[in-house]
Amino acid sequence: MSNRVRTRAELVAFTDRLLAAVEPYRSPAGSLITLPGTPGGYGTAVDGLEGFARTLLAAGFRAAGDGHDDGARLEPYARGLAAGTDPHHPQRWVRPTEHPQAKVEAASLALILDLTRPWLWDSLDARTQEQVVDYLAEVVGDETYPRCNWLWFRIAVETFLRSVDGPHRLSDIQDDLALHEEFYEREGWYRDGDERSYDHYIGWAMHLYPTLWARMAGAEDLAAPRAEVDRERLDRFLTDAVHLIGTDGAPLIQGRSLIYRFAAAGPFWAGALAQVPSVPLGTLRRAGLAVVDHFAAHVPNERGLLDLGWHRPWRALAQSYSGTGSPYWASKGLLGLALPADHPVWSAPEHPLPHEESDTLRTIAAPGWAVSATAADGVVRLANHGTDHALPGSTGGDSPLYARLAYSTATFPMLHADAWQNPADQSVVLTDGSGRRSHRSGMTALEVDASDSTVATVAASRANAHWLRPAEQQQLHGSGAQGEATDAGTITTISVLHGAWEVRLIHLESPAPEASALEAGGWALSDDSGVQTQALPTPGQSADAPPAVGNLLRSTAHEAALLGLHGWTAHRTEHHDDVTPLGAHTCVGILSTAPAPGWYALALGLAGSDQLPPPPSVRLEPSLTARIEWADGSGTTVDLGGAPTDTTKNTPTPIRARDLKERITQ
Repeated sequence: MSNRVRTRAELVAFTDRLLAAVEPYRSPAGSLITLPGTPGGYGTAVDGLEGFARTLLAAGFRAAGDGHDDGARLEPYARGLAAGTDPHHPQRWVRPTEHPQAKVEAASLALILDLTRPWLWDSLDARTQEQVVDYLAEVVGDETYPRCNWLWFRIAVETFLRSVDGPHRLSDIQDDLALHEEFYEREGWYRDGDERSYDHYIGWAMHLYPTLWARMAGAEDLAAPRAEVDRERLDRFLTDAVHLIGTDGAPLIQGRSLIYRFAAAGPFWAGALAQVPSVPLGTLRRAGLAVVDHFAAHVPNERGLLDLGWHRPWRALAQSYSGTGSPYWASKGLLGLALPADHPVWSAPEHPLPHEESDTLRTIAAPGWAVSATAADGVVRLANHGTDHALPGSTGGDSPLYARLAYSTATFPMLHADAWQNPADQSVVLTDGSGRRSHRSGMTALEVDASDSTVATVAASRANAHWLRPAEQQQLHGSGAQGEATDAGTITTISVLHGAWEVRLIHLESPAPEASALEAGGWALSDDSGVQTQALPTPGQSADAPPAVGNLLRSTAHEAALLGLHGWTAHRTEHHDDVTPLGAHTCVGILSTAPAPGWYALALGLAGSDQLPPPPSVRLEPSLTARIEWADGSGTTVDLGGAPTDTTKNTPTPIRARDLKERITQ
């Protein structure tokens, strides 16, 4: 049986298999779906509730798209609602006043009760309806919701209660909508909270929920005044989001909760539902199906279940609280099922992703990303200079999933315990005598003057690098480690992307006396069969010269290069086992040198197997410019600069050439 998902019919079949696979694990009363495996950090009771509520999303989308329910699909959930909301039933659910996670799952219940009202809510007897209302009403007036995407959980629940004349507070909904506005940054992008948290939650929460909420029966008068703004923001976000999917359907590997996998397809279906004007329906369909299809080839497992992992089980990818039912938030990526078979999205002419036809370059301002995608291999890679899951000026540690200098659709950041304490891959750090590596969280985004934006895309940041003595107790739910920080120096980093290559220009200022080395790490490449590594010469170096500073890594599917172009004196390759979900063995190249103030340059390449073009060359001029020559004959000139003033709202600040007076020595 094929697991490919390229049409609506195949999406339906895939979803039906997912739903059928969980049925053996449903409790007799229907209320708990407790899947096999080690319980999550919140315990088995929460796991069972998540299994119910999150698979209900898939079942509800399926019924809504069909415009009816044959009884078999929603009937077990109707029974489960009766038992789960009965406070005296032995298979009842943990309640919102008993555990915060119940507030999350209550939102899924509310959304589907509204979406499938004729076949689920209306089929419940009066006593069960009363129990459901009593259960959901426990969130009314609750002021303990965290300041993040959780605001939409209370909105969804109270909006449903409003539609059935249940208890609700209009002020709760209005306050949460106002908070949603606080998190809006610009150009379609929200933050997931007060920190610079840009990740998949922007699409599968901050855009998906407003789209679904506006169609709820209790939202019409509240949603109408803001409907056009919400649609415009979703539209603008999607013009960026279609650039962040590999042509193999792999979503950008960045941010927390990656165990939700094809939930990343959710915002594309939301765009079709909202009828956004700028991205063709054929492109939205291509993106949504591609993401689901990418994972359908690897998951479900032999039992037909979604496990905690990526292409296979890998528990370290999940948060500590994630349980066996948690991965089924992937159901958000099945929202396309709610669009009936005669919806135009299914008949619209196929449109490819932008980088399926030609290489693309893009700058996304809110998260501080410069993006380069290549048609030859379908890989998307970005340089990150504005996202760290922290506040500007923070002195916390770097989160591997947020604060690395680059991410892609083909590589994972290393996620072992030491990666949270000592950044290696995609980092520029100062080390001290004990081997501690510095962190960059709290950095300031910069603007850079560069010639011809059609050739390259550029982003930059300045970090007050700091060493961290971590606190004994940590809660690594997104942000990096916390602890006592010590200044290490100031590091300015400029990324210039062209095709498969990035030139990284680095300025070191005022290194601390304790600094023993400046080090830079490249792409972490993973493979089950091992990663080959070889030294590479610097461009222009003769073949009989001593080995230069750099290496090339090769896996089964990809290759990655790291070359020291100016200022580096040594390189090494670090080998790690079981540090990413993409393979048992991982390699990463590291450049190093003595930490002298001044400018340094390196190049990083990432491409499909045997598809990496020749590397670029860089000439640093005494006039404080960098002249980059790309292998295709094009070039980019970067005006190197100096220290900006403080910024607010992560708005990039221009680099001013007068601020840095060090001459560049050849």
